[in-house]
Amino acid sequence: MTTPGNPMDTEKPDLAARLMGIINSSWMSQAVCVAARLGIADHLTKGPQRADALATKIGCHAPSLNRLLRALVSLDVCRQREDERYELTPMGALLRTSTQNSLRAWAIWWGTYLWPVWGHLLHSITTGEPARSLVTGTPGFRPLENDAAMADTFNAAMVELTRLIAGTATDSYDFSPIRCIADIGGGYGELLATILKAHPAMRGILIDLPHALRGARQHLETAGVRDRCDIIAGDFFDSIPTGADAYLLKSIIHDWDDDRAGDILENCRRAMSPGARLLLVEHIMPERMEPTAFHQSLSRMDLNMLVAHGSRERTEAELRALLAAHRLSLRRIVHTRMNFAIIEATPN
Repeated sequence: MTTPGNPMDTEKPDLAARLMGIINSSWMSQAVCVAARLGIADHLTKGPQRADALATKIGCHAPSLNRLLRALVSLDVCRQREDERYELTPMGALLRTSTQNSLRAWAIWWGTYLWPVWGHLLHSITTGEPARSLVTGTPGFRPLENDAAMADTFNAAMVELTRLIAGTATDSYDFSPIRCIADIGGGYGELLATILKAHPAMRGILIDLPHALRGARQHLETAGVRDRCDIIAGDFFDSIPTGADAYLLKSIIHDWDDDRAGDILENCRRAMSPGARLLLVEHIMPERMEPTAFHQSLSRMDLNMLVAHGSRERTEAELRALLAAHRLSLRRIVHTRMNFAIIEATPN
């Protein structure tokens, strides 16, 4: 016989419903990914449309597209009018290609490129190794070097995610004393561009692999900061340029295990002058987890690092120890939105 609050009390219908919702939730990411790949939001921006008319325009089976649109209605991505036409909701507008806060590329990246990797989570849990090489044949970010479409989707997705926190990061941390900032592995330079726009006297350095720099030049030009930014093709495992007052690494350290992350930090430490600072923009894992939406988000990101790269999100203590191992002292942590924090470190 079970008692109230007993963790083995499995007879409550609400618990089964909650668990069923968790088990079945993967359908939502696929529905949104397919909508993004088909450009449904871009088409509905032009006005409400019937499923059959939309199917003709995008080359789909009309009855099946109607079923997808009905599913998207249940997710608040679009609405179904009384005249059977579908229209975009404010949230659905975030799947448009050209909207300021678009998440279209991220939806495609998650549903197309991360989806098959997550299918091998068991492999990563049992071995501690990433599963990406099982899917692509090569580990880490190497597939981006040989697949332009994959690289473009990834880099666009990183711009989208960075844009969500770039403004608040700039407002939360005082960048004003910095004369030159180096964005290491900064992709298209979204965060760097936001910082430079807020500080007109500052200069920037962007370093990344060639697949990222293909789009970085135009991105920085569009942002109006290209003339204040040096763009360098390079690998942060080889070397990092000297001469900056601050070295910025957003979502870089979490991509690598301690040994490889340590190599990056060691190169940063070598490049830094005594008065320079290192700025890591990362998620910080709590010491103890709770069943909250906040901790679920962190756990998703942590497991994503495991299955994709064999790496992890770190606690404050782990970050402090990793920095100390490479002659860097954690000075302060500035929290921003979207669960990100700016971790400031200086040379010992």
